[in-house]
Amino acid sequence: MVDSGDRAREEFFSEAQEIVEGLGRDLLALDEAVRTNKVDPDVINDVFRAVHTLKGLAGLFGATRMATLSHELEELLDNLRLGRIEISASVLDLLFRSVELYGRILQNEKDGRDAPMPEVDDLLRLLHQDAGPSAAGLPDDNYDLDPGLLSVLTEYEEHRLRTNIASGMTLFRLRVQFHLATIDQALDDLKITAKPYGEIITYLPTGAGADQDSIELDILMASRAPLEELQRALHQAGAAVEEIPRRNNNGHGRVAPPGMPSMSAALRGGVPTGVSRAVDLTGSMAASPPSSARNRKGELSSIRSVAQTVRVDIHKLDRLMNIVGELALVRSALGRLVERLRAAPTERELSLDLHRLQRTFDRHLAAMQAGILEVRMVPLGQVFDKLARVVRQISRDADKLVNLVITGAETEVDKLIVEELSDPLMHMMRNAIDHGIESKSVREAVGKPAVGTIALNAFQKGNHVVIEIEDDGKGIDVDKLLDAALRRGVMTPEDARTTSYREVLNLIFQPGISTKTDVSEISGRGVGMDVVKTNISKLGGVIDVHSEPGIGTKMTVTLPITLAIISALIVRVADRLFAIPLTNVQEAVALDEATVRQIDGREMITLRNSTLQLCYLARLFGLNEEEELSARIAGLLGGARGGSAARAAVSGGRRGDGGRGTLGLQGGNKRKYIVVASVGARRLGLVVSTLIGQQDVVFKALGPSLASVRGFSGATELGDQRIALVIDAPALIEEILHGGGDRQRNDPRSTHG
Repeated sequence: MVDSGDRAREEFFSEAQEIVEGLGRDLLALDEAVRTNKVDPDVINDVFRAVHTLKGLAGLFGATRMATLSHELEELLDNLRLGRIEISASVLDLLFRSVELYGRILQNEKDGRDAPMPEVDDLLRLLHQDAGPSAAGLPDDNYDLDPGLLSVLTEYEEHRLRTNIASGMTLFRLRVQFHLATIDQALDDLKITAKPYGEIITYLPTGAGADQDSIELDILMASRAPLEELQRALHQAGAAVEEIPRRNNNGHGRVAPPGMPSMSAALRGGVPTGVSRAVDLTGSMAASPPSSARNRKGELSSIRSVAQTVRVDIHKLDRLMNIVGELALVRSALGRLVERLRAAPTERELSLDLHRLQRTFDRHLAAMQAGILEVRMVPLGQVFDKLARVVRQISRDADKLVNLVITGAETEVDKLIVEELSDPLMHMMRNAIDHGIESKSVREAVGKPAVGTIALNAFQKGNHVVIEIEDDGKGIDVDKLLDAALRRGVMTPEDARTTSYREVLNLIFQPGISTKTDVSEISGRGVGMDVVKTNISKLGGVIDVHSEPGIGTKMTVTLPITLAIISALIVRVADRLFAIPLTNVQEAVALDEATVRQIDGREMITLRNSTLQLCYLARLFGLNEEEELSARIAGLLGGARGGSAARAAVSGGRRGDGGRGTLGLQGGNKRKYIVVASVGARRLGLVVSTLIGQQDVVFKALGPSLASVRGFSGATELGDQRIALVIDAPALIEEILHGGGDRQRNDPRSTHG
């Protein structure tokens, strides 16, 4: 049983991680707002609230380093909210740096490490240095604002009032009457309605109301919209809108319109008992006492949680998926039992009942499987948001202007795949900025916009997810790539003359190959793209690269949606069973050996007017197909006698009878099948002995001792104590189509165990 303290600590890590990710998104929005000079104070408030919540969580669970950092950030953000310091690039850098360090602190806390973190100490010193002087002065006295109103404004409200007046906005007074029972929801609705037209600064009761169950509020709003437009927009909310008069030249204010007493009237005349001033409709965390009426309402309301989500450890879902796999084996056994009963004439009625039960079981099992898979799916936006922060930092380090355009962030994929995607995508982004996007001066010299563009796009294609990273940079210099490959000894000059353009581009995935002559902190060592290809292959995916000089480069990653449970085609190769994921199976056809021809040492056929390269799996894996034939004959003859007779039959078939075999099975066994495997635009014909059928299987990764065996991505149990290795179709396609085929045919065991 899990200890309650451990469970609470896991909840802390999950919640803190969510807050940090949300904080990163808010900072990206704030960065964009600063660039376009459209800073929304609500965004700053959201960042402030996130840091404040982290501070409380860290203090509760004894994460001292996180609490200290949060406290200093809170001071900085409070100064930003109140206008004491300006939002500058250096301040944003500190905030983004904080998000990065939050992640490291959380990881250290989770691992139980208390090692010194000098980078956190450095950041704390910088945060101290960035504490700005307090802004002084009351709001501009150009408006006829009541001194009573100014005296009760919070510091944050005073700052927002001063900022709006300085930006040339007009001040308006809204008078609205609310029912006390629904005032919270009504205020939220009014806020949403008014948001497109301006900013609500504060509100307070007028002291009047139609009855004891209602309250009338005066709301101070700043807007650039004309009075008539505001009146039309807020009419449905029941708000009477008046423009607050400006002072005339001699300093005397104009008299307020009849029926609209001043906002300070409530302060002079008092307010109804039990109702105090409510502050900051914009949702700020300005320090002011909460409404006693609201307090009583909270005490009397239901204590049920409004959250409709539950955090579930991914390993618990793995265990559920394993149970589904066991039930799938039960389903297969049940199917075999039904078939046996059908063959017995006396058990026909029982077989029909059992068949109906089997169909019901199939439906419920399929629904359970689909439900678990759906729970495992998360949007790619989780990793895309992190990439946006990476792009911002790397582009600043490289002194380049880059605009990241993200589409398809809502595309969903298995949680485990998303986690493993972070590093490969980060390496690809780093390469796009450092190798692809040119400097501002170079871009302008060739007639390109000064700001480079990187497009990050994701979409679902069948049972795969496709992720594209495309830049409008200078493209890949294939001549430099070939020179680097020749210097490294990756290829010979003869190979270089016959290598296709596509094969040259794929050299960027070779370790140690780089087109940069100088090594920087960002790239140039020739190891990043090698890591990318390795990690993508581990996920059962492939990566394609396309580049045009002067136009840009596009990298396309194709991945399965999930690795937890897969539909597979079960095949026999010699005497072994293998599973090929159906996501990689295009079709299966019978092989006519007479149509096979040799082209550059590779076996090819023409299928549907297209050339298809073949890969004989028995030869590749070093399996003896004659052993399979002997086993089949022995099964027909039975017993020990069957084994010796089978071997004689096979050998006799080789020596005489024109190669037909004594039992006539050799000729029948010559029929083989081609399973056309495809990933993206690449295809390969896998030659197998027999097609067994389709089956949903639970994928099991190979253990550490077998992780280095190439050609297989995992294993699965088929029932009746039968185990099938899952063929890694993307890896085979990559290896066979890019020059590995000849070597594998000569020495198959050297690379595939």
